[in-house]
Amino acid sequence: MFASALTARDQSAHPGRITFRLLTPCLEHADGTGPAIDLGTDRSSLLVINMGINHVIENERLTLSIWGSTDGNDWGDKPLVSFPPKSYCGLYSMFLNLAPFPHIRYVRARWSMARCGRGDWAPLFGFYVSARESAAQAA
Repeated sequence: MFASALTARDQSAHPGRITFRLLTPCLEHADGTGPAIDLGTDRSSLLVINMGINHVIENERLTLSIWGSTDGNDWGDKPLVSFPPKSYCGLYSMFLNLAPFPHIRYVRARWSMARCGRGDWAPLFGFYVSARESAAQAA
């Protein structure tokens, strides 16, 4: 079952805090990159990144990273934050502190997947990614 989709900038999900949909619920068979999401000029310096995995086949691994850009074109050499590889359904969360990156205005998700073990079929993951302004303030 897929989670309900949020708009790119949805304030109803958490009153007083904005939620950004980085990747709508999807089924993917290969590595990929989500769309660039504009955080705006008065963005929060601390975001909670949520990755929900709702479909997986055994012996597979999904790695997700969040990339930042000042202009929506240049995404740099390394991600702002990365989740450790995941192999099970669930909701995974981590903080993204943007205080050290005051000029970052755009973010996007990038994922890679691999199959471990026997079989030569392509991996398959059902997942979604969102970012929510945290109630806490970054230092």
